[in-house]
Amino acid sequence: MITRRKFIHHVSATGLAFGSAPWIRAGAKGRKYRSALIGTGWWGMNILKEAMASGRIQVAALCDVDPFQMETAAEEVMDLSGEQPKLYKDFRDLLDNEKIDIVIIATPDHWHALNTIAALKSGAHVFVEKPTGHTILESRAMVQAVRNTGKTVQVGLHRRIGPHHISAMDFLKSGKIGKVGMVRMFAHGGGGPEKPTPNGEPPEGMDWNLYCGPAPLRPYNRRIHPGGFRNFLDFANGTLGDWGVHWLDQVLWWTDEKYPKRVYSTGGRPIKGVSVLTDKEQTTDSPDSQVAVYEFESFTATWEHRRFASNHAEKHRIGCYFYGEKGTLHIGWRDGWSFYPSNGKDPVLHQEPQLQEPDGHNVKLLWADFIDSIESGKKPVCDVEIGHLSTNMSLLGMLSYKLGRSVEWDGEKERIPGDKEANDLLKREYRGPWKYPMPDSV
Repeated sequence: MITRRKFIHHVSATGLAFGSAPWIRAGAKGRKYRSALIGTGWWGMNILKEAMASGRIQVAALCDVDPFQMETAAEEVMDLSGEQPKLYKDFRDLLDNEKIDIVIIATPDHWHALNTIAALKSGAHVFVEKPTGHTILESRAMVQAVRNTGKTVQVGLHRRIGPHHISAMDFLKSGKIGKVGMVRMFAHGGGGPEKPTPNGEPPEGMDWNLYCGPAPLRPYNRRIHPGGFRNFLDFANGTLGDWGVHWLDQVLWWTDEKYPKRVYSTGGRPIKGVSVLTDKEQTTDSPDSQVAVYEFESFTATWEHRRFASNHAEKHRIGCYFYGEKGTLHIGWRDGWSFYPSNGKDPVLHQEPQLQEPDGHNVKLLWADFIDSIESGKKPVCDVEIGHLSTNMSLLGMLSYKLGRSVEWDGEKERIPGDKEANDLLKREYRGPWKYPMPDSV
């Protein structure tokens, strides 16, 4: 039998664990915030490690419906800090029993709103992973809760603070590429046909009913947990709701327009095949390929993804192209940014990325901004309203995809004028006893 500690050491040796701890800073200036992590999977621990590395938190508690995952994370925290956090299966018990200053939320998307609003009401500041919500109205309710409580919320859109993204945005806004008339966003990857995976029993001790929470109670399947929830529409919004939010956010960072006026999306599962959900087996149900068109007043933006073909035929696999009068700017991930002038005699301009390895993200910088915002009272670089508007873009794309037609969008009122069928998809029915957190203005 392999123990949890042996498991950690085993995955460390294979390069899959959370990492070693030479970066825990001793003597960091400022108070230490009692902190809790809700959702102790791989990405939640990535965020928590950066928070610990800042030297500004004490990990008071962890929460997860999967006890093995949580206890593995607790041993990692113990190894790094020498302190044993308290463990909770239900986030409500954690918030009732502990005085927490900061809550980190890295649960599946369908939990973000309820987790965040409860944490804010308990008096905590919140660092919540994107997207802000699973549906538009619960995301708006999160914004309202932040404004009502006066607490600080940072959304995990770390590309907003990444050095090469900042310099690319400075270059773009300088006018050096001329007037931009179109933006193309994309994230492509490999894949093939999908065979159904047998349903089974949840891991020992796991509360699968609580995992599903306000979402429909699906049979447990290892394709969902651990780590696969993003491709199940009961819990997330597929690639557009995952990768798409980052690149849609880059567009909103650049433009003075806050939202599109019209959205159309189409796609499907031509490679993965028809989705399956029975008592015996299931597949994912998100589109393996999708295109979304966002019509703004002064430009058009498109999103596309394919979870097949790998896109080796093009120079870049991830990112966004800004097409201007004087050339094309590509803002990417591990390939930095590049400007391709319209005049072929002019040199291509390029900046290499500056990323934190091994994951290639900039959570360290985002966390530092979060702490600074709490202490200074300024809005964080990825304030909840920023996260909400970028999340809305992805959710509008999925709403159009589900309807099979375009929708008009009144961004001021956050409604689809004269379209009850579409407006009904701005929220969804929660499974009892959970109550949908409707904003007061609706």
